[in-house]
Amino acid sequence: MGEKAEQILLAHGSGGRLSHDLVGSSILKALPDPVLEKLTDSAELELDSRRIAFTTDSYTVRPLFFPGGDIGRLAVCGTVNDLAAMGAKPRFLSLALIIEEGLERAVLDRVVGSIAAAAREAGVRIVTGDTKVVEKGKGDGLFINTAGIGELGDGPGFSPERIAAGDKVLVNGTIGDHGAAVISERQALGIGGLASDCAPLWGLVKSVLDAGCKVKFMRDATRGGLATVLNEAAAGRSFGFTVSESAVPMREPVRAFCELLGFDPLYMANEGKMVLVAAPEDAERALAALRAHPLGRDAAVIGEAVPAPAGKVFLATAVRGRRILDMLVGDQFPRIC
Repeated sequence: MGEKAEQILLAHGSGGRLSHDLVGSSILKALPDPVLEKLTDSAELELDSRRIAFTTDSYTVRPLFFPGGDIGRLAVCGTVNDLAAMGAKPRFLSLALIIEEGLERAVLDRVVGSIAAAAREAGVRIVTGDTKVVEKGKGDGLFINTAGIGELGDGPGFSPERIAAGDKVLVNGTIGDHGAAVISERQALGIGGLASDCAPLWGLVKSVLDAGCKVKFMRDATRGGLATVLNEAAAGRSFGFTVSESAVPMREPVRAFCELLGFDPLYMANEGKMVLVAAPEDAERALAALRAHPLGRDAAVIGEAVPAPAGKVFLATAVRGRRILDMLVGDQFPRIC
């Protein structure tokens, strides 16, 4: 008997180590391209001397509606934030709906209404799209794909290559809100005080850039959360990161939720949080710019880039210990975005 063929698992779509292995061994191997190989949130492209950012994402969250948002708002904000993480002003979105036969028309209308409202809030236009219907039992209600185009400025861009030891790590607010809200709603846990942080972040990013801050790197902390973003940035580099547990902002309901169910909030998904790395002399100015914006009132400096151990992320715990924050193999919980 031959060996059992390798199969795709839910964990391959989690954003963790299995996701990275799948992309590297299958997708990049078959589709070599210098832009794609950067694996940034958006591709940086040049068309007739104009620089643009181009991104795409698919949304399979279950349930479709959750405290603080729904799959429609999530699709708009997620795509806008991928553009914002590259310093690109979001301009245009596409919208593709994969609808399961039997979905109530009222549910679809509610989602599309939410998409329209989120697009207005984000200042983007939805200019093209597609609709498909699949057989009952084949689509889990509704899946959404969006692609986005944004305008890039003339700056040096945002890349892990620009990070150096001593640079400061900032986040614009409390972590874990989205993951906790979706999981609680899916499992009908009835835990109060949880709500997704789903929000478009371009206005927040623009306020930091307009303040003239030397931001070197940005990434929205979605699948895999804060710890995964920092691991991706440090992987193979000449620096690592140290994060102070006591400095990481977190709402008490999220903290209690994670302690009750055994989740690590540092790996919980967010949909309205941007991780920034700034030069040390500009960290306080960047922090002030974040806190001046409604989506950054709880912003904090949470750590710094360190020369050793290179390529690793460590957490300085509240009890003065130290533990490694490795990249998870899969995810603590699937289908949250």
